[in-house]
Formats: sequence, C-alpha cells, structure tokens
Amino acid sequence: MAQPPALPLLKSPNSRDIGFALGIVCILCILFLPIPAFLIDLGLAFSIALSVLILMVSLWIQRPLDFSSFPTILLIATMIRLALNIATTRVILSHGNEGHGAAGKVIAGFSSLVMSGDFVIGLIVFMILVTVNFIVITKGATRIAEVGARFTLDAIPGKQMSIDADLSAGIIDEKEAQRRRRELEEESSFFGAMDGASKFVRGDAVAGLLITGINVFGGIIIGYFRHGMEIGEAADVFVKLSVGDGIVSQVPALIVSLAAGLLVSRTGTPGSTDQAVVSQLSGYPRALSVSAGLMVLLSVVPGLPMLPFLVLGLLLAFASWYIPKQIEADNKLRREQEEKKVIQTKEQEKDSVKSVLKTAEIELALGKQVSTRLLGAHQELAFRVGKMRKKFASQYGFVVPEIKVTDDIAIPEKSYQIRIHGTTIASNILRVGEVLVVTGSGRRPTVPGDEIREPAFGMPAVSILEAFTEDLKREGFHPIDNVSVVLTHVSEVIRNNLPQLLSYKDVKILIDRLDPEYKKLADEICSSHMSYSGLQAVLKLLLAERVSIRNLHLILEAVAELAPHVRKTEQIVEHVRVRMAQQLCGDLADNGVLRVLRLGSKWDLVFHQALKRDAKGEVVEFDIDPRSLEEFSEQATKVIREFMDRGLPFVLVTSPETRSYVRMIIERLFATLPVLSHVELAKGIEIKILGSIS
Repeated sequence: MAQPPALPLLKSPNSRDIGFALGIVCILCILFLPIPAFLIDLGLAFSIALSVLILMVSLWIQRPLDFSSFPTILLIATMIRLALNIATTRVILSHGNEGHGAAGKVIAGFSSLVMSGDFVIGLIVFMILVTVNFIVITKGATRIAEVGARFTLDAIPGKQMSIDADLSAGIIDEKEAQRRRRELEEESSFFGAMDGASKFVRGDAVAGLLITGINVFGGIIIGYFRHGMEIGEAADVFVKLSVGDGIVSQVPALIVSLAAGLLVSRTGTPGSTDQAVVSQLSGYPRALSVSAGLMVLLSVVPGLPMLPFLVLGLLLAFASWYIPKQIEADNKLRREQEEKKVIQTKEQEKDSVKSVLKTAEIELALGKQVSTRLLGAHQELAFRVGKMRKKFASQYGFVVPEIKVTDDIAIPEKSYQIRIHGTTIASNILRVGEVLVVTGSGRRPTVPGDEIREPAFGMPAVSILEAFTEDLKREGFHPIDNVSVVLTHVSEVIRNNLPQLLSYKDVKILIDRLDPEYKKLADEICSSHMSYSGLQAVLKLLLAERVSIRNLHLILEAVAELAPHVRKTEQIVEHVRVRMAQQLCGDLADNGVLRVLRLGSKWDLVFHQALKRDAKGEVVEFDIDPRSLEEFSEQATKVIREFMDRGLPFVLVTSPETRSYVRMIIERLFATLPVLSHVELAKGIEIKILGSIS
C-alpha cells in the first residue's frame, strides 16, 4: 500500500519520533495523574475517532500485509481506552455526587442517549455490547488469527522452495526473489503478531466489564458513606455514570474488534473488502433473482408486513437485471483496453530497434504488383496457408512455424521471395494474370503461351493468359492459378528446409506430448547417452531426407537400442531408418507399389572402394575419385531426369554402407529424390524395378 504523504510539520524523522514518544508518555501519565473533565471528553472523542479510522483502513486495504502495523496500533488504542477508563473512574468516584455531568459531557450524553433515563436499560445494553464484543467478534477473530498463524508458519518451507525453484528456472530474478522472501517473512511475522494482539481485545473487554462493576459498587458505597446520599440516589447517579463510561469505552472497543476480525478473515481475494464482498455477492444474478422471488413471496404471507419485504424484493430483482448488464459493459471496456494495449505494444515493438533483430522463421515477401494481385485473395491465402500447416503437421509430425506474408518494395514488383530465418531461399517472377499448365514431357496445349519452368519442381510448363482457362479445361489440362503457384512453391521450399524449422523448443513440445512411459524413455536417453540437442540432431537428419517423425515413440525405441553403444549421430540415424522401414516404404509407395531405380554394379563397386576403414573395420572417410564422381553425376542425371519427366514417383536403392554417401551426392542433383538401402525395403511391399544407373 502506498504511504500517505507526510504532513509538513512531521517531515523530519526526529520530530515524528519525539512526538510519538510524547504521546506514549501522555498515555502513561493519564494512568496516574488526575485530569479535568474537558480533557476526558477530548480523549474519549479521540478514542472513538481513532477506532473509526482503524476500521476504515481495514476496509480499504488491498491485502492484510498492507496494514502490518495493526498489532502495534491495536495495543496503543487499547492502552488509550484503559487509561481513559482509569481517568473516568477517578473522576466518577471523586465527583460523582455532583450529578450526571460530573464525568464530562461525552459520558453524560451517551448515558442519556442509550439509557433513555433508566439505568437498568443502560446496564442491559452494556452487557449485550460486552457479550457481542467478547464472545462473538473477539473470539472468532482470535481463532482465525491462531489458525492463520499456524498455517502460515507451516507453509513457509514450501513457499521458500517454490521461490528457489522459480529463481533456478529463470522465471524470476534475484531482486524479485528477495522481494518475495521479504514478503514471506512479513506475512509470518504479521499473523504471529495478530495471534497475540487478539488477546489485547479480549483483555480489554474483560477489563471494561470489571471496571464498570467496580465503579458501580464503589460509587454507591462512596456516595452513601462519604457524601450522605440515599442508596437509591447514589445508585441512580453512579450506575448511570459507570454504565455510560462503560458504553463509551465499549463502542470504540467493538469497532476495533470488528476491524481486527475483518483484517484476519481476509483470504487470497484481491482488492479491498468492499470489492471482494460486493463483487462476490452480486456476481451471481440467479441467486439475486431467487432471493427477490422469496422476498416477494414473504410480502404476501398473512401476518407479515408487506412493504419491507416487497421493497427488498424489488431492489433485488432490479439488481439481478442491472448487474449482468454492468458486468458485460465492464468486460467489454476491459477487452477494448487490453486490445489498445496490445496494439500500442506492437507499435512500440515495431518502432523499436529490437524489432529489427527479430526475423520471421518463414516469410513470403511479395513485390508490389504481386501483392496488389493477391490482395483480393488475401483471405483465401490465409485459409490455404492454415491448411498447408495442418498438412505438414500430420505428414511430418511437427507444426511448422507460421508463414508471415509481407510486402517488400526492395524486390522487383512482379517477383516474390521465400525466406527462411531471414535468408532468401527461393525467388521467382510471377506472371500476373496468367495460369500455369505443367506439361512435363507430354503434349502441349493448342492455346498460345510461353514455355517456362514450374518454380517448385523445375518441370516444363506453359504460361497462358487467364482468358484461355476454359479452353485449357476442355482440352483436358489443369490450369494452376497464381495463388496455387506461390503456395506450391512455398510448400516445396518448406519441405526442403524442414531441418532448419525444427527448433529445440519443438523437440521439447513433442516429447511433452508423449505418453508418460515414452517421456521417461526420452529422459533416460538424454540423461545417460546423449543430450536433447543430440536427439534433435537425429530428428533433423531424418527430416533432411523428408522422413516423417510423427511416430516419435518408435524413433525413441530405435535410438534407445543403439545409443548406449554408438556415439555417431549418422550411425544412429541409419539404424532408426532400418527400424522404420515399414513407414518409409509406405510413405513412398504409390498405390501400394514402390518403384525402384537401382545403383548399377559398377557404381556399387566404385562407392565401396571409396570407403576408407580403420583397424576395427569402421568407415572413417569417403574418398572418391573426382573423375568418377563427375561421370557418376552425368549418368545419374541423365537416367533420373528421364524417369522424373514421366511424372511417376520412384526411389533410388543402394547398399546400406554407401546409402548416406550416395544420398549426399544425389541431393545436390535432385533434392527430392529418396535414397533407400536394401535393408530398408520393408517386407510385404510390392517392388517394381524401373532400371539402373550403369
């Protein structure tokens, strides 16, 4: 809670200390020195004002610790009341024979107001006040304080461990940890002090009862024997004065007891007491409606007054109608404010230097003319991008990052660029207003057009004006619009760069989504044999060859088999591929048939001879003659291009030891061509041999 501004005369700490000490000394002096009646009136008025102030502060604080000085203030307020009780006792017993105004105007006013001229009424009211204060409020507040202190002390070790855990995890810094520890210490000290301070209130109630009894009996004896008053007269005067004094003392005591009860009964509900109570009582309109109906029903019951129950029923009914509308309006205003804050934050981030350092993981940058052309299809573009990401998630087993579409005046107006982590991976000139027909090695349309290469796969195609779309469909062709051309290109670029898009965070998310048994297996692997970064490297190598990691539990089982014996990531990946042979062949087969292009015996021998082994027989180097490599590249390109132009999917098959090295060469020529080994051909799959490279 914010500290109130200091008064001008109390700005000096020394003056505050001296003034506070003098105030305590004055309280002690009242215990021993007689004071006149007008000072007693001033003291009693101050006691009532102080108790009301304490109650108001208890109502408006946001949390109990904001009023941590309450136990000290409670002790001071109790001492003030006891000192004034002693002072009034001295005056009543000394000057009670002078009449009802002997102890001051405050006591006389309260006695006449509460007693209505009859001291028996005053005595009964006084006893009721003492009972309410002592048995109801004070006893309950004491019990709450005791339980709160015990539970707070018991919870300290757990809260301390939670703070240390947050600090170790980096959720909070050292400064925040120190603040939380200090708040924890203050909380334990506060509830411990409140447990003891509640005894002050109980003792004050008992003391008030005893002092009133002593005043009554002592005053009657003094009035009868010392001042020659009749028993009835002495009883009337001294009982009225004593009970008036007791009531004046019990009113502030009751107020302070209520403040203590409100303070210790506050739980974890945020906000002031009125916010917590009113918001929760009025937060259920149906409860208000039922209460209103009950009040209206009681108003028509014979023998009960109609007006009070009817008025309350109407008020509750109005509240049940009005409060939901107010809550909805408040929520709408809050949402608007949050949206404004989000917009302001984005604008600030956009204008800040730090925003320059942030790069999108996948970005599609459009030239001016391309952007204008696709502007009308923006909604369709966003929808199809979402479908594309879902398809990648189901196909490859992880969610690729969001694709950011931007305008860039720095690139040619008819071009677009596809960027991964801020680096331009692919670009193309989009022929705006034309459609694309992929012909491959087949027939060409009769409609005039320009021969180009399709950007995603590099296949022969013809670009034709959109006006001839219907003619192309009648000829049996499937024209591709501009949006499809761009998205197909983006999709293929993403497939070629899947390893770069699998982050460490993605790996942790994938593992967290596994069943508990496989999460435990991943922890065992990454704690004993490799790190999570090593597991990420295995998954990246699989994705580099477009092998789906959707069956992560199978991959973990395969890694667990070899990781204790082998440290090389490449060898672990080859073992995983063999274990996933059924998935590999199933994903690459076309209608259950796997078309295979073999590596000829000549090149099998060349690649085997290029493998250099150590004394243990393990491959340590791949050293192929540059001329042989050049010859192989020429022959492979010729054969593979011939089959690719036919538009049929197929794979290249080689021996297990040379598979990774053949793949290393082939991916520079044909990035999308899968390369399998003989042991990766699953049982039961239908194989169709297309030919060989020889």
